[in-house]
Amino acid sequence: MIVSKRIAGLCISGYFLFIVTVLFPFVASAQSGRQRVSINDNWRFIKGDPADGENLSYDVRPAVTNRNDNMVADTRATDTTRGSSSDKVLKKWILPTANDFINDPAKHHQRPEGNPGSTVSFVQRDFDDSRWEQVDLPHDWAIRGPFYAGNNPEVGGGMGRLPSQGIGWYRRKLTMPAGDKGKWIYLDIDGAMSYAMVWLNGHLVGGWPYGYNSFRLDLTPYLQVGSDNQLAIRLDNPNNSSRWYPGGGLYRNVWLTKVSPVHIAQWGTSIQAGEVSASAAGIRLAVMVENKAGTAQNIAVVTEVYALNAQLGKTGKPVAFFPRSVINVPAGEKSKIENGIRLKNPLLWEPAPLQNPHLYAAVTRLYTGGKLVDEYETRFGIRSLQFDPQKGLLVNGKPVLIRGVNQHHDLGALGAAFNTRAAERQLEILAEMGCNAIRLSHNPPAPELLDLTDRMGFLVIDEVFDCWERGKTPLDFHLIFSDWYEPDIRSFVRRDRNHPSIIAWSFGNEVGEQYTAQEGASLAKKLYTIVKEEDSTRPATASMNYAKPDMPFPQVMDILSLNYQGEGIRDAPAYAHLRGIRTSPLYPAFKEKFPGKMIVSSETASALSTRGTYVFPLADAISAPVSDSTGGDPKRQWVSAYELYTAQFGASPDKVFATQDKHPYVAGEFVWSGWDYLGEPTPYYTARSSYSGIVDLAGFKKDRFYLYQSRWRPGFPMAHILPHWNWPDRTGQTTPVHVFTSGDEAELFLNGRSLGKKKKAPFEYRIRWDDVKYEPGQLRVIAYKGGKHWAEQTIQTTDVPAQLGISADRRTIKADGADLSFITVRVADKNGLTVPVADNKITFQVEGPGEIIATDNGDPGNMVSFASKEREAFSGLVLAIVRSEKSRPGILKISASSPGLKGAVVEVKTQ
Repeated sequence: MIVSKRIAGLCISGYFLFIVTVLFPFVASAQSGRQRVSINDNWRFIKGDPADGENLSYDVRPAVTNRNDNMVADTRATDTTRGSSSDKVLKKWILPTANDFINDPAKHHQRPEGNPGSTVSFVQRDFDDSRWEQVDLPHDWAIRGPFYAGNNPEVGGGMGRLPSQGIGWYRRKLTMPAGDKGKWIYLDIDGAMSYAMVWLNGHLVGGWPYGYNSFRLDLTPYLQVGSDNQLAIRLDNPNNSSRWYPGGGLYRNVWLTKVSPVHIAQWGTSIQAGEVSASAAGIRLAVMVENKAGTAQNIAVVTEVYALNAQLGKTGKPVAFFPRSVINVPAGEKSKIENGIRLKNPLLWEPAPLQNPHLYAAVTRLYTGGKLVDEYETRFGIRSLQFDPQKGLLVNGKPVLIRGVNQHHDLGALGAAFNTRAAERQLEILAEMGCNAIRLSHNPPAPELLDLTDRMGFLVIDEVFDCWERGKTPLDFHLIFSDWYEPDIRSFVRRDRNHPSIIAWSFGNEVGEQYTAQEGASLAKKLYTIVKEEDSTRPATASMNYAKPDMPFPQVMDILSLNYQGEGIRDAPAYAHLRGIRTSPLYPAFKEKFPGKMIVSSETASALSTRGTYVFPLADAISAPVSDSTGGDPKRQWVSAYELYTAQFGASPDKVFATQDKHPYVAGEFVWSGWDYLGEPTPYYTARSSYSGIVDLAGFKKDRFYLYQSRWRPGFPMAHILPHWNWPDRTGQTTPVHVFTSGDEAELFLNGRSLGKKKKAPFEYRIRWDDVKYEPGQLRVIAYKGGKHWAEQTIQTTDVPAQLGISADRRTIKADGADLSFITVRVADKNGLTVPVADNKITFQVEGPGEIIATDNGDPGNMVSFASKEREAFSGLVLAIVRSEKSRPGILKISASSPGLKGAVVEVKTQ
């Protein structure tokens, strides 16, 4: 039971900013009774169930009769098959884990008698797991491969051709010192893919099926304090269950949280800011207190607020105090206490390009009988949000155009295993382009990713489901949606609601219920209501690629989140022959039907390319679907990098820009996609990763990066020429030259001869010289803005490969066993120029306290294991990822070599 109590304080109205965030693992002092302990190290892992095991399935899944995953992404979701239950499956024992996130006590699940799995060898304390693989978390069991190549693979291109399917077990000893007696001990899992089930000392504790949600289990009843305890976790990752690479395993951090019987509940604080200005802000704090003691408790709640510096350290004394409050919490119950203050001269959180993401920390302490029993730190930011149908998004009263991208959850060659530095690098490269927003498609992220977006000043749309009751793949989560949608939504919002970077919630992506009229809208309303019950301060929406203005589905949404419909779907002449959704640009129709709702494009473009590859002849249109005869090279699995070709339902950046500029009330866009990602390799499902990224899978910038930079950073002088100028077989042939520039005019020179000065016409975003005859030598462009010199670039035909160039993104990293340095190797000629067509095989070696954990080259069709230390360059570049060893500072020497070429070495310091 939960009891809510409001303490008289500040009444806050108007636009709210609700921002509380635990940015980094918080470990309180032993005096407070709370400890948060990482248990990421020293796990044992194996694939498959034991031969002696009983049936440990969550439920009975339907047979898969259609394994074809090569479907156009906007294909209508129609699968309404459900899983079935029986007395031989564990569903009834797992469902009670969800009870804390089901509001109606009458709907809580009762755990049956019995202890399933107790006889299975893998859960026994005395089982010998010494022959199992030793791993540290986060761990993705599939990323090392091997890839499934060829036709009819066991795992297709849609899921990345990697062995993510199947059952995996993790085991770890937990030593609980005698000092833990009387404490409550929780297991906190940030993400487990998927259908997690947890045993402790042979007892089934609980689990959570959806692989992207964080969840908590109470270990206390099963622990033996003062001795070793055996934790065993079983995961069951079905094939044909995702449209992209899901990864497999305990792929995020895992923690033990130790608290006194009286403590702040899981994700139990929230902070809302209202009436925000530069001079003052109202701050409202809610604290959920849980009493596991055997008697009712009078609990004093005290909270101090600190400003944080750029390193997230507290800057001196508290800047504010919430009034001391006392609440009586009955035994075994939770009670919420609320209070308010007014903070003068607040330091506001603001996104790029305003770029002042100030953060605070609220430190809440609980006292019983005058004794400190819990201390909990909540980091938050202060800002206001307005969603104006004409002006778009306003942050702290200032208009901010959304310049966003969509990001899937994998980290390229590292797979789904979360790494903070790898995610930070992704965001840094996107920020260099001018990106200021991320849509988390289509699932909750690792908590640390939101810590990064808070700190770096990105706006975020946080999303939870890719399907509801109508599945997109045979074994998608539609099988269990009816049982889990409420706990999945509530836990998702409750965990993330306090991050200042989050501006909106999305509870669905292109769901099949768009097609089912009022039935689908009614389900949307049910999900919408759950989101708003958890957080009423932000808009809730679901993205729409089919629902039209006159349908009931969009009526549910606070803001209109459109996928591709704004710029039109298959409406241009080049797309006329294609089957599927066909829509004219719908910004005006949605605006007319919903004049009071803000419109944002939650997915745009879906342009396709492989870095540094160009296919001739070039399409005349500004946007065209790729095919084997237009823009595509099926033999090499390339898509032309002229950045005009798209998925069947997509549009080039040029078309998207023009449509948005003609409708300036649109709040902005989220491009599909920021980075290439594993799986969904449209148009070539014989490949292993996508083609839609602005940045390739290795983190190398495609030409498209500079097209978006020219638009999103208009004050940044830049000019970029494409294609490269190494075409020995095209002498005398027409080889179009395009220039992306933030200027408005440019002159192109070939070997010193002017090929003309051209100006961008209205609604044009590149400057084209489509009749250039190739001759080797030098191309130079001079860009102008307002008639003045703005920027220039020169490229030239290179000599043959002669040497390697090497560089590290960071030359100093932490010796913590997790920090990374990303090593780029260029294949260069004798003059040091990168050879843009080079594909030499590179071998990497490392000396010192670190290891090469992955390599990549950004080629979607490359089937060499990411774990290989040898890899061919792709368009002249190759990447190695180096990780430090824990607690072993020193110098790493990373060398790259290739037959016939001069090698290269770079040093990285770990400290």
